[in-house]
Amino acid sequence: MSAESATEPGAHPSPIENSELPSRETIHTIHHRTVLDKDGQAHQLGSLYSGSGVAKRVLVIFVRHFFCGSCQEFLRTLSNSITPEALLPHQTSIAVIGCGDPGLIEVYGRETGCRFPIYTDPTRQLYHDLGLVSTWDLGPQPDYIKKSMPRIVIESIVQALKHVPSGLAHKGGDSKQIGGEFLFEPVEAGSAEGEGAEKQVTWFHRMTTTRDHTEVPELKKVLGIGTQR
Repeated sequence: MSAESATEPGAHPSPIENSELPSRETIHTIHHRTVLDKDGQAHQLGSLYSGSGVAKRVLVIFVRHFFCGSCQEFLRTLSNSITPEALLPHQTSIAVIGCGDPGLIEVYGRETGCRFPIYTDPTRQLYHDLGLVSTWDLGPQPDYIKKSMPRIVIESIVQALKHVPSGLAHKGGDSKQIGGEFLFEPVEAGSAEGEGAEKQVTWFHRMTTTRDHTEVPELKKVLGIGTQR
């Protein structure tokens, strides 16, 4: 388990300490929360990381609003470095959750080249449950961002303007909400996948700034990619 440093000054306060592992009660609560797919169909969050046909380990990534260029850069770098095929030997999969309108999921996937399923929680209830905070603090520029910030800002505005006719320009999600990453694994080592395999969060990172996703090389270490498991 990895716990990150305390929330940056200026961030919206959370009832959960940034270094606090989600409790069993929290896991039970979020298991039954609803996320939406690109068609607006509802799914229990628990169906993303547990049940028949689901990988033994699932990394759930929470991103900012769908027009956030920094998160888009993160997903581009992630998708260029980690493929679903590379995850298969590790019995691992990845799911991405945003906080905007489900009508934007498909174009978000195209913009980022994301190779993983994308869902959304427009209510942001899951973000609250997991102690993910709100802030506009940029923080230092991470390695996963390859573009300049002026270019990222301009491209984000252009993306939003393209959705004015559809009425989705203002439905990308709360611009202050930031995300994080949570790895779900079976409670007992060696547990098989399936309905009876209870999962818990064994590693997590809560963002403290808008550009604070875990660097991709670190994620590869966490997932054991490039190493024998």
